[in-house]
Amino acid sequence: MFSDHNLYHYSLLSLFLIGPPTFLSCQFLPAPYGKHRRSGGGPTISPPLAWFLKESPTLWLTLILFPFGRNHNNPLSLILISPYLFHYTNRTIIYPLKLYFNSKGGAPENGFPVRIAFLAFVFNLLNAYVQARWVSHYAEYDFDEWFWVRLAGGMVVFAGGMAVNVWADKVLVGLKSEGDGYKIPRGGLFEYVSCPNYLGEIVEWLGWALMIGSWAGFGFFLYTFANLVPRARFNHEWYLKKFGEDYPRKRKAVIPFLY
Repeated sequence: MFSDHNLYHYSLLSLFLIGPPTFLSCQFLPAPYGKHRRSGGGPTISPPLAWFLKESPTLWLTLILFPFGRNHNNPLSLILISPYLFHYTNRTIIYPLKLYFNSKGGAPENGFPVRIAFLAFVFNLLNAYVQARWVSHYAEYDFDEWFWVRLAGGMVVFAGGMAVNVWADKVLVGLKSEGDGYKIPRGGLFEYVSCPNYLGEIVEWLGWALMIGSWAGFGFFLYTFANLVPRARFNHEWYLKKFGEDYPRKRKAVIPFLY
């Protein structure tokens, strides 16, 4: 008999299994959107709509699942899920609105490939189920003596990462709104890495993993790392190729002073 416990077990296992092939495939070819858009990628939709649709399961699926968990009335579970929902409210609603209101137009070459949006949508279905189901149902709060320690430490890491992520996104969206193509982003962590937006997101989900103290959070952190670190390298190489000697040579791709 296929139970919810089995579904959760195999979903969590899937989260870990898709990480290594994602990391390996992204070493050779970046996902074809944004700077790395390639011809022949199939139909596209506007980037703001793509971001809204592909990230949306993190909100609606979480809100659907949460009331069915045995911990749904536990204040600790509500506290714990709040940073996750806070991040994805920004990513699903606020960020696409910023893209929309700062865009200079919807030319086809600036579109977001539907197949990439669909793959991201499927991943977010999987991950939202794993994270929400753990927090609302499978986590044990009654005898967790380290809950507040983990929450406090993880929240500091999460908040720092999100601050960097939101700030870097604001800088990049602002540069796009100026028109005239891509420009070299400057200031703050951009002086150290080409992709502080990715660095911030990786740090965020490290903080989340510390907060919830489970394989669910650790699996999400590992997948984020596997997905974003190779893309950061391609972004860095793209900047170097496009701007040549004008691009700061001391910048790394995503980890200051290291990579």
